[in-house]
Amino acid sequence: MTGNENLLGQADADAQETQEWLEALAAVVEHEGPARAHFLIEKLIESARDEGVNIPYSATTQYINTIPAEHQPRYPGDPDMEIKLHSFIRWNAMAMVVRANKHTNVGGHIASFASAAALYDVGFSHFWRASTPEQDGDLIYFQGHSVPGVYARAFMLGRLTEEQMDHFRQEVDGKGISSYPHPWLMPDFWQFPTVSMGLGPLCAIYSARFMKYLDSRGLIKAGDRKVWAFLGDGETDEVESLGAIGMAARDKLDNLVFVINCNLQRLDGPVRGNGKIIQELESGFRGAGWNVIKVIWGTHWDTLLQRDKNGILKKRMMDCVDGEYQTFKAKDGAYVREHFFNTPELKALVADWTDDEIWALNRGGHDLFKIFAAYKAASEHKGQPTLILAKTIKGFGMGQAGEAMNISHQQKKLDIDAIRRFRDRFSLPVPDDKLAELPYLKFDEDSPEHKYMMARRVELGGFLPQRRTKAEPLAVPPLETFAALLKASGEGRELSTTMAIVRIMNTLLKDKQLGRHVVPIVPDESRTFGMEGMFRQYGIWNQQGQKYVPEDHDQLMFYKESKTGQVLQEGINEAGAMADWIAAGTAYSVHGVQMIPFYIFYSMFGLQRTMDLCWAAADQRTRGFMIGGTAGRTTLNGEGLQHE
Repeated sequence: MTGNENLLGQADADAQETQEWLEALAAVVEHEGPARAHFLIEKLIESARDEGVNIPYSATTQYINTIPAEHQPRYPGDPDMEIKLHSFIRWNAMAMVVRANKHTNVGGHIASFASAAALYDVGFSHFWRASTPEQDGDLIYFQGHSVPGVYARAFMLGRLTEEQMDHFRQEVDGKGISSYPHPWLMPDFWQFPTVSMGLGPLCAIYSARFMKYLDSRGLIKAGDRKVWAFLGDGETDEVESLGAIGMAARDKLDNLVFVINCNLQRLDGPVRGNGKIIQELESGFRGAGWNVIKVIWGTHWDTLLQRDKNGILKKRMMDCVDGEYQTFKAKDGAYVREHFFNTPELKALVADWTDDEIWALNRGGHDLFKIFAAYKAASEHKGQPTLILAKTIKGFGMGQAGEAMNISHQQKKLDIDAIRRFRDRFSLPVPDDKLAELPYLKFDEDSPEHKYMMARRVELGGFLPQRRTKAEPLAVPPLETFAALLKASGEGRELSTTMAIVRIMNTLLKDKQLGRHVVPIVPDESRTFGMEGMFRQYGIWNQQGQKYVPEDHDQLMFYKESKTGQVLQEGINEAGAMADWIAAGTAYSVHGVQMIPFYIFYSMFGLQRTMDLCWAAADQRTRGFMIGGTAGRTTLNGEGLQHE
């Protein structure tokens, strides 16, 4: 027996014994709960492996919600009010893009936010805290293509004017708002640049880790602050998106939440037409050590899942591929009845349902109750980063103009019929004679709706996004501190520029006031640069400390890891080191504490590989030192012709 056979496909050698085990498990679930059942199963698996039974590992779970309906927490808000609010936000986001493109071709995105509106709204209404004098707030990395919805909400709260909305992507005259999150262009509004795609997830991971670094070194009190990163399922094909997820789990970044909007589509077509992107991502993240929460089906599916006593519906959900799921939502209820409920047993499940009721079967990423349950579970989880996989429909609400269609990403303009259908779909108060004007919608300040929106943000500390532009200055050491470095090295004694910069760093690190704010960052090149003396003196930061005796412990410059270490050692990972540098160099804005990062690297690796991150660093107004050494006798000793 190799353990690779599909045992479940074989005949049951003792059906009665199997049934007894299943009944025992059901009794545990009923009387002691799922947590106890889970514990017993894990102990059984552990014991079986100890006995030599080869049990293959599975990193995926069933294609259903992780949190069953019966375990959902009570929703704390007014769902009817919130649905009305985000219907207005949807309209304003669409209107802003279409109005901007009436007489121009500036572009913009309607379909992405249309799929993610509820995901953002639940966060804004119930989870994301702004910074206050008492406590710094949560950090949100907004997906770049969804920013029209963030602007639409800010407009409804009085933070943006109609003139600014009409100048979306038209900033030359100083009246406009940026295409994507750009702290350089909107320094009081956006915190983090997330375009080009893939940089947001990578930087969010290192931002969460740097928050832990500052907290463990006593420079901030992180408390229960979270870093939330929003990305699309198509974006996960970017290498940077998933490149650091192992580190996030290894460093136990339970202050990090990824929300992947799985609308199943990228720019040209399906993300995984012949497969299941949700299952693929679950496997990768669970295998890396993340807590994974799937939000696939909305509330309207709960009744059907309760009826599914023999598992045929769950099997159909698993067998159906993403290309089919996309097509279902581009058609109608009759098509779904025929092609999804495609066996006599499945048809019987919905025999008493109308086509309209079948069409109303919603996806989890559009359901406030399912989203809230997932966000609450993610916020409370300890010891691991959390991934939320939310299934949605790209272009939700766009109807025949782009809902679940391959063209939806390119839709920048809508005709009058499409606008009318959008209005009717969300019951919006726009008269027929005003449809062509696409008026922005706003509630009066004394209306219940406006008061509700404001009350939610007041309770959570204030408006988001918002960016702090200043922090307390640091005391600069007097020039005589560097006296030894300002003298000539002496006749016949050459001093490389690398040696000089390392001496400068060591001088700063020793300064009693400034030293603790210096962050040395190296991508596995400390010994090349002559920085190994920092290992023992300042320590390499590691949340777990050092659980082993290093091989060179009896040496003066031994390899010392510490929970309060100061050096960030990234290994062979220039992208990670650059993300470290961004996190440290923006701490003045993000955490209100000035840090001075020194990132020292071979220029051919540090720049050529990560130029996009250098651009993002500039966009985020990062402050610090990047030290690029060029191989050769001028700065670094060469290592062969390939480095010369």
